[in-house]
Amino acid sequence: MTASASSSSSLKFKNLALAALALWSLASLVVIVVWATSPDLKGSAQCRAELQEMREKMEGAKVVWRDDRVALEERVEKEREKQERLKEENQLLLLSLTAANHSVDQCQQENLLLNTNISVLQENLEQLHQAQINLTNQLELKEEHIDDLQQNLTQMAHETKSCDSLKDAAQSQMVAAQIQTKACQSSQQYLQKQLNKCKHPEKTPEEEVKPTPLGSNSSSTPLSGISVLALIVCSTLLLLT
Repeated sequence: MTASASSSSSLKFKNLALAALALWSLASLVVIVVWATSPDLKGSAQCRAELQEMREKMEGAKVVWRDDRVALEERVEKEREKQERLKEENQLLLLSLTAANHSVDQCQQENLLLNTNISVLQENLEQLHQAQINLTNQLELKEEHIDDLQQNLTQMAHETKSCDSLKDAAQSQMVAAQIQTKACQSSQQYLQKQLNKCKHPEKTPEEEVKPTPLGSNSSSTPLSGISVLALIVCSTLLLLT
């Protein structure tokens, strides 16, 4: 817009200058003709002098007009060159603006892509956070399970120690029972021998001749009762062990 306005103003100035020079030349010719056709007013010598002066002025005006025309043409040429340069600059600016718009479009697309990637990353972050929470909960549950297992293991260890103690006590009782059983068996064998002796005593030749007294049955009966009582006691001890 600025280049076109300056170009139109320079063209108007050039046209006005040319019109002014043309009007001035026309006015000079009219004056010369008027002076030439009026002999009564002035003398011929004076007219010729004035005519020469007007010619000189005309020549000077022509020279000035040529100079002004050359200057105006040079100025117009400069303005045209300036307009061309401005047009080229405008084209370069348009190209730069187009490139900038293209860059802006690319930046907008990249921003859209980055926003999409950011949204995806945020979703992945939320998923990872939720997974971390789930893993933390699972870890807590596993730690509680491990604590329960350790408690059960400790309890089982105590129970194992208790069982070992009971086993040792049972083995001690078994050994004592075995010793007591052997003692009872020895007592039983001894009592059995005594019982057999009491039931089958050895007879001497004098005892075979002599009759058996009446009181012999009463003396053998207490011995038999004692043997039976000893057998009962041993049997009871065996059953208890």
